[in-house]
Amino acid sequence: MKTSLQLKMSQQLTMTPQLQQAIKLLQLSTLDLQQEIQQALETNPMLDVNEDDSSDHSSDGELSSNSINSDNDLHNSKNDANDSSDEGTKEFDVQENIPDELAVDSSWDDIYTHTPTSHGISSADDDYNMENVYGTTDSLLDHLHWQLNLTPMTDKDRVIAQSILESVNEEGYLSSSLEDIFEGLTNELSTEEDPLEEDEFQAVLHRLQQFDPPGVCAANLADCLSIQLKQLPIETPTRDIAIKIVENHIELLGTKDFAQIMRKTRIKEDELRDVFVLIQTLNPRPGSFIEYGKSEYVVPDVIVSKDLKNNRWLVELNPEIAPKLRVNASYASMVKRADNSSDNNYLKDHLQEAKWFIKSLQSRNETLLKVATTIVEHQRGFLDYGDEAMKPLVLHDIAEAVDMHESTISRVTTQKYMHTPRGIYELKYFFSSHVNTDSGGECSSTAIRALIKKLIAAENNRKPLSDSKIANLLGEQGIQVARRTIAKYREALNIPPSNERKSLI
Repeated sequence: MKTSLQLKMSQQLTMTPQLQQAIKLLQLSTLDLQQEIQQALETNPMLDVNEDDSSDHSSDGELSSNSINSDNDLHNSKNDANDSSDEGTKEFDVQENIPDELAVDSSWDDIYTHTPTSHGISSADDDYNMENVYGTTDSLLDHLHWQLNLTPMTDKDRVIAQSILESVNEEGYLSSSLEDIFEGLTNELSTEEDPLEEDEFQAVLHRLQQFDPPGVCAANLADCLSIQLKQLPIETPTRDIAIKIVENHIELLGTKDFAQIMRKTRIKEDELRDVFVLIQTLNPRPGSFIEYGKSEYVVPDVIVSKDLKNNRWLVELNPEIAPKLRVNASYASMVKRADNSSDNNYLKDHLQEAKWFIKSLQSRNETLLKVATTIVEHQRGFLDYGDEAMKPLVLHDIAEAVDMHESTISRVTTQKYMHTPRGIYELKYFFSSHVNTDSGGECSSTAIRALIKKLIAAENNRKPLSDSKIANLLGEQGIQVARRTIAKYREALNIPPSNERKSLI
């Protein structure tokens, strides 16, 4: 076989490092993006935060270019999104006349008045807030041990208490049976001279069950509710009958078999209704009262507001999600073109990386704003009227409108959030499948879920709507949905079935 040389032309897509970086920044969430920027600032001396960016402040005219005019078509909306991508971060400078010397007994608040930012509200006492009151970094077990250390006990009782607390799970229940705990303690503590008595064990258990939160260290749900009821004042109306019901008829209470409960307890419907109201005030998961860890907050990437004067929706990037970067002019001026030394090559490489990083950030902002603008254009009905007006929307629709690939749209809408007058939503929330209507139109699954929630909210609690009945009611509105689909949407809304929604109230 004779060897030969041939010339062949072919096209091939190569993922350059710059393209990989742009894709990586595009799919990062806001918090991850801030970490990535911080890491870039620490590793690249050519990058710097542009703290003096007064020239890029947005005027009213520039804000309009970020918006969607309800009378304009989608093409103009996309152009507006592109023109507004370089909008700078708004800064708020507070100028105060602070004297050079202050009196010894003067208060800082008397001299300096803090001005809140546009997206935050300051309080007179910043130490007092809901998170500090109800949030804690301690677990339930830490909270219980803290109370145990403040409770006077003998050494033997303290060992019993610690053994019981070790079996308490996150919900506040005992994960091991009382028999197993007692048997283990018997083998550990009992001696011929001083055997462990069951009365001792029960006394320590009863003491632990008085700890905060109420209902903790219970063996089961009936025990948990009974403990909470017994801690109520004796004069509490229907307290005694409520204890009797949760201890002896918890299964009937769970299935809402009120007729059986009234027959076995020999009480009337009005009294049972009061008992039911009292039981609903109890916490079936006492461990949930102790929140372990700090709360996590969502920072919106896009802010949507309504221009009532011109009847249009304004879409703009949140200027606080990331600092505005620039190339450090001092270091950049040190780069010499003809110099091939290692130091100069080091500066050249980092200068190129800095330029690509800034360009990738700009590309991310442009793409995010363009996609968000198109989503708002499609879902103006939702912004005006709520979930029931949500239109069917899939990734292909947005990809076609902005002339991008569906995978790019998927990256842009994942872990990106939009702040609207109706709340904060992930961009993927605005995408939903569709169901055909009798009139030949389409209804989104989000709108169907909203209609299901509305029908259940207006139902008769004594005779809740079944899934079949809800399907028939939607069919009367021209929306043909199968019963199984209704059940799937209802479960997605965390709404129990009709037999569990039955109530006397």
